[in-house]
Amino acid sequence: MDSLQAWLADPRVWTAVGVVSALLFVGTLVAIPRVVARLPVDHFAPDRTPRPRGGLLVRVSRNVLGVVLILAGIAMLVLPGQGILTLLIGLAMTEFPGKRRMELALVRRSSIRTSLQWLRKRRAAPPLRFEVDA
Repeated sequence: MDSLQAWLADPRVWTAVGVVSALLFVGTLVAIPRVVARLPVDHFAPDRTPRPRGGLLVRVSRNVLGVVLILAGIAMLVLPGQGILTLLIGLAMTEFPGKRRMELALVRRSSIRTSLQWLRKRRAAPPLRFEVDA
């Protein structure tokens, strides 16, 4: 326990946490609008049937990046950044059972839908179609 307290008292630890937090914040400000603008218009539509795209290397890379974004989104729930949107993008990139249910549970929140549409409008992308719109 004493070693943990000593570690937490070290100013280098807090400097590193601050730097990582700032990098995550800036990274999400740059990456999230681009990713949201590239989502297919029907990504959240009720009649969409997602199909895996790309070869094995592409699919593994997308899943790894998606997991990194999910972890960053969880961190951003307490650190500066767009936590929920980052989680949503990470979920959209990964492939796992129950993914669609989880995505739809997040986009049922009107604040999430509004934020996604605002980001797409700023990038001159057509608006997304949501299951709740139907």
